[in-house]
Amino acid sequence: MRLWPFSSPTGSSASGTPLEALQERIGYRFRNPALLGTALTHSSLLQDQPEIGESNQRLEFLGDAVLQLILTEALYGLFPAEREGPLSRRRAALANGAFLTQLAREIGLDACLRLAASEESTGGRTRASSLEDAFEALVGAIFLDADLTAARRVVLALYGDLGARLAVVEQVENPKGRLQEMMQPRYGNNAVRYQVVRVVGEDHAREYEIAVFVQNQQVGSGRGTSKKLAEEAAARAALEQFKETGDRQ
Repeated sequence: MRLWPFSSPTGSSASGTPLEALQERIGYRFRNPALLGTALTHSSLLQDQPEIGESNQRLEFLGDAVLQLILTEALYGLFPAEREGPLSRRRAALANGAFLTQLAREIGLDACLRLAASEESTGGRTRASSLEDAFEALVGAIFLDADLTAARRVVLALYGDLGARLAVVEQVENPKGRLQEMMQPRYGNNAVRYQVVRVVGEDHAREYEIAVFVQNQQVGSGRGTSKKLAEEAAARAALEQFKETGDRQ
């Protein structure tokens, strides 16, 4: 099948054009390859080539909604006992910009983007916002090319084990919230507390060391240039300890 004209700094792959290789990686072949081309077209290219007509911005808008629905449905089934608040936080963790940028890089979207020369020269190909937008646009393009079932299949395959993804993302993004969610069902809202152990350095270069306690037992400590960062480091250390020992107090 002939695909939309495309050139990439990485050149062609063994599977043919970069777009063909991308379709192999995501496990979906477009019936209308122009949709895939549009999903990969950064708005800057229209400044150089207005005849193209459309960038990926509209597909990004659509894809964002489709992605939210797919993740909402998946999390609803995966966590049948959870309430709206925790489910919303989990969905946000799986759909935030940093995570979508990571997924885009995993499937090689950066090599497939179509950019203006000026955008390319300023690092646009690897810019997080460009990759996040392209991933959402790709989801929207699959939805239009086929249906929600196809989009769901591709998205969930790319995400893989949602539980494992969440364990990594939540520990990195919100270790304090993750620790609180682990301890609250057993010990209540006030089970976890943080205490400053020491502060060193001048006012302009302070470093805080903070310990975290569960039921008055220290379970971790961390350092940071602010209390917030030190508390997050302490919570992350506690989560690592629980992961290694399998002990949740």
